[in-house]
Amino acid sequence: MGLYGIPTPKSIPAKTPEEAYDVAKNFGQDKLVIKAQVLAGGRGKGKFNNGFQGGVHMVDSPSQAQEIASKMIGSSLITKQTGSGGRICNAVMLAERRQPAHEYYVAVLNDRASQGVVLVASAQGGMNIEEVAAKDPTAIITTPIKFESGLSKAEAISVAQKLGFQDEKTQSAAADIFINLYKIFKEKDATQIEINPMALTTDGEVLCMDAKFGFDDNAEFRQNDIFELRDISQEEPSEVRAQKANLNFIKLDGSVGCLVNGAGLAMATMDVLSLHGGQPANFLDVGGGATPETVKEAFEILLEDPKVKSIFINIFGGIMRCDYIAEGVIKATKELNLKVPLVVRLKGTKEQEAKQYVLSDPQSFLGLKLFDRMIRESGLKIEAFDSLDEAAERASRLAD
Repeated sequence: MGLYGIPTPKSIPAKTPEEAYDVAKNFGQDKLVIKAQVLAGGRGKGKFNNGFQGGVHMVDSPSQAQEIASKMIGSSLITKQTGSGGRICNAVMLAERRQPAHEYYVAVLNDRASQGVVLVASAQGGMNIEEVAAKDPTAIITTPIKFESGLSKAEAISVAQKLGFQDEKTQSAAADIFINLYKIFKEKDATQIEINPMALTTDGEVLCMDAKFGFDDNAEFRQNDIFELRDISQEEPSEVRAQKANLNFIKLDGSVGCLVNGAGLAMATMDVLSLHGGQPANFLDVGGGATPETVKEAFEILLEDPKVKSIFINIFGGIMRCDYIAEGVIKATKELNLKVPLVVRLKGTKEQEAKQYVLSDPQSFLGLKLFDRMIRESGLKIEAFDSLDEAAERASRLAD
């Protein structure tokens, strides 16, 4: 943000407790804030797996900075957004302590309703914005932004006035922040920028105190400087592996592994599983360009999760060919020695070829309905269905 002239509190990272001591010693002032650097919100109310409470603390000396850093670095911080496993803290940030007189919420994001970019702001910052919107929708100020020209200074000042900034100096300072946030959004291919809080300090400055950025993965080829900052230690390893294989994958907490083509069908599959009492272990969209090798990779990712007790493959062949999926299924069952029960539903393009391919394989399932004796003896269990409801119900029961 500094490159775009957006004011923030001075802050310096540290990757070891000793570095934290040196940073605090040479910072130029004693009263600092130390923040755990993990990719999750709710850090202040979080708890580390070693029992230490809170990912944000006030420090008044280098030795205190070192002590707190030693409790944060190397431990996992558990917040409302991380799940029970938490996120590993590999570094801390030491920042100057600035006292806010008032806190605001500001975001730049894509808006489905207007089919464009909007500036979202509220005078009720420093808290969960979803709760603010639910309790008092009038507290949310939404301003459409022209994609090419961005916000004009007059439009930005109007938003600042609506937020309650009283004098020309602070109105102009807030307006400049809004304008420059959109410049980042457009020039860096961002999908979301969230400042919570933006603060008017007791000494009359307007600062962005905390920020969250999201960037379009498809723009990586022209935003190398941004994507080089990626810290995969803060991400789910299975999701990182899936991304390398061009699979759309999100890990969940259930026991039914899902392999589906198309985001809409994947979400519908998860809903039908839930309807029949199952809990999806993941969202996995293999897309329209999947190959047998991709399917095998998807199986490996699913099987890395010890919670997975059954796997449900639901393919509707439009662009995706069912015979490719069938070939991948057979390849995976052979090479991975699959022991987890497998439920398959293949419909659409090359469906008959897929069934013929499966039927012709001596180690595959018979007639897409019954097990071959060799499969039963090997412990491999594959069942096929034409009905989505029946397949989802069976996959759910097998995971019990």
